[in-house]
Amino acid sequence: MSGGAVRPVKRSFSIRGHRTSISLEQPFWEALKQSAARERISLAALIARIDERRGEAGLSSAVRVWILDYVRQAGAIESYDGGNRD
Repeated sequence: MSGGAVRPVKRSFSIRGHRTSISLEQPFWEALKQSAARERISLAALIARIDERRGEAGLSSAVRVWILDYVRQAGAIESYDGGNRD
């Protein structure tokens, strides 16, 4: 990301027959698309999965937190060395 302001981009989805909109900054949209591709599901299906587990959080916030957790977990898996401490 550059030092300039990043404005949210609003996109609409249908989740279980209910139309909703999510506003995310472009880097979050890119990360979400990449995550959906890795999981081999559609973007709408991934957002529905996040929506099911979000509790009381707003959907846009829940998506941002999910992306952060996903990236952290992916980094932990990539950096795992099998427990060798040699």
